[in-house]
Amino acid sequence: MLTGTDRTPPAKPVPTLAGEAHAALARAEAVARDELAGCPADETGVFLLRLRRWWPDLWDGLRRPYGRHAKRDEALDALVRVLAGRWAVRPTALRTLDRQRVLRPDWFQDPTLVGYVFYVDRFAGTLRGVEDHLEYLAELGIRYVHLMPILETRPGDADGGYAVADYRAVDPSLGTLEDLQHLCEGLRERGMSTCIDLVLNHCAAEHEWARRAAEGDPAYSEYFLMFPDRVIPDRYERTLPEVFPDFAPGNFTRLADGRWVWTTFNEFQWDLNWANPKVFVEIMDILLEHANRGVDVFRLDAVAFMWKRMGTNCQNQPEVHDLLRALRACARIAAPAVIFKAEAIVGPDDLAPYLGDGRHQGRECDVAYHNSLMVQYWSALATRDTRLMTHVMGAFPRKPATTAWGCYIRCHDDIGWAITEADAEAVGWSGPGHRGFLSTFYAGRFPGTFAVGEVFQENADTGDSRISGTFASLAGLERALEARDDAAVEVAISRILVGHALILAWDGIPLLYMGDEIGLLNDPSYVGDPRLASDNRWIHRPRMRWDSAARRHDPLAVEGRLFGGLRRLIDARRTLPQLHAAGPLEVIDLGDQRLFSFIRSHATGPLLAIYNLTERTTSVSGGVLDLGGLDDATDRLAPSERFGLRRDILMPPYTARWLVPAGRGVARSRRRPGR
Repeated sequence: MLTGTDRTPPAKPVPTLAGEAHAALARAEAVARDELAGCPADETGVFLLRLRRWWPDLWDGLRRPYGRHAKRDEALDALVRVLAGRWAVRPTALRTLDRQRVLRPDWFQDPTLVGYVFYVDRFAGTLRGVEDHLEYLAELGIRYVHLMPILETRPGDADGGYAVADYRAVDPSLGTLEDLQHLCEGLRERGMSTCIDLVLNHCAAEHEWARRAAEGDPAYSEYFLMFPDRVIPDRYERTLPEVFPDFAPGNFTRLADGRWVWTTFNEFQWDLNWANPKVFVEIMDILLEHANRGVDVFRLDAVAFMWKRMGTNCQNQPEVHDLLRALRACARIAAPAVIFKAEAIVGPDDLAPYLGDGRHQGRECDVAYHNSLMVQYWSALATRDTRLMTHVMGAFPRKPATTAWGCYIRCHDDIGWAITEADAEAVGWSGPGHRGFLSTFYAGRFPGTFAVGEVFQENADTGDSRISGTFASLAGLERALEARDDAAVEVAISRILVGHALILAWDGIPLLYMGDEIGLLNDPSYVGDPRLASDNRWIHRPRMRWDSAARRHDPLAVEGRLFGGLRRLIDARRTLPQLHAAGPLEVIDLGDQRLFSFIRSHATGPLLAIYNLTERTTSVSGGVLDLGGLDDATDRLAPSERFGLRRDILMPPYTARWLVPAGRGVARSRRRPGR
């Protein structure tokens, strides 16, 4: 009650988050209805149902990055218009796919899903050219095709396609947007998903946003992180690492007008300012534009770097995870058939959160690259010792059951030895010493090495470096063929197949890189191309050898042995429910440094996977079956072989075994390791 002298009205109660979120949803629904005014009522109703369902995720994801931003409400209205507008024009076939995947959200976790990754120009010249080889992919058992960077890039050096000059156009050398849509339709008819790269951290200096910012346009200058002098950049630099210290030192680039722009990777790649909500809206509109052409998997590039904070390394900041949750919510609203794959090449403790943990549990990206699995495979091969692999993978954070790892042995990028001092010391090794050994070994400089590769980005201050090379060359095939050593060729083929058997049984989507199925070797011709010569990663990005692929049915040819062996592994994977990515995985220590093993549990009985990652034959007691609760087991990779508790399991060099209950036997309750 007001007194005679107190005329100040009581303060209004501060709205709770729930109340504020509810009011914002009501406003969003009004904006959506206005945008969808010309749509049938049932379509509008479907959109509004999804908006309500995913609003808590969207609101919570945007709250920390933009909650105090002066133009938050304006940006939120613009975002809802984008979501509704893109939904309104989403093709009927893709709406059908949306409904199918809403009913079966684990579609990407299925054991039948195997991925294949390639640069379009190196695989088939153009997008239209890819269509000529879809039967080849189907023959291999592929159901997920990743088209490496296809969006229009800057001329000259474009960081392998990751310096995008126009997010809304296909690079003219590869085709057109219509070609992309036609290819997506062809893949979808064959039950294959289409993945493309969307670079979130940066764009090319030639992008229209960057050109207008360079001209002084204040609106577009806010799309980037720009500074009038070196005062603030120098403060940031105190805690920032360098991604490419050899050819792109530092993290800032001086412009012609004297300003400085943040450039984490190269001076021609300008970091986007994700603290500006207009950037979020722009990127979401671009993503949905491509989703409406049929792209259903987006590889989100360089996500770890999206948010900057003084005094940190500006990677893995909490706002990155907020933004990814919000992006995912937007996709679930306007294109629910779409999933996200995080390209976050970070340490184990920082990696799992990209699939969502804590309050974001399972609500960020659907897939994330498992770079540690790749690193540990190469480490075990070189050392002939799986102890580090067993230690690291056994302690690896568990992922949410609704997600999948992207499992690979190598990719288009270099191999960085992500091995911590603590992990190395746990098995009695030195971190720097082991990382140095691996680079020396795979560069072909260590006595007795089987590998042929090249050192990439050697850091003189830390002594660390990375490695470039194809799977076949790093696994010894190139050296064996040059020596005309048939026995060494056979061993190299076994190394390649056991590596593929590893990623095919892990809890994720196995991703095969183009040419590995036929053993493509390093291609040193890149040094003759001025655009590529300074980047030796092009040594492991050879052009597809279709003359070599033609020998894939010859059981005596290297290509036939690799292609046939890989196809048998894929066929076996497709029949095993234990390999669904939702199923738990537990690493077990068999006490033999030659062997790596894990259990995939399932209601129909477990799968016990055992790998010999050395050239020495060994065996393991049949009693190991007891760890999985198995009395009697058969090897799905060698169906004629059957094992019991009293029969030793022979493990020849570079062999994989996938042991499951034999016949109709039902597994017992398993004995825990160490009990």
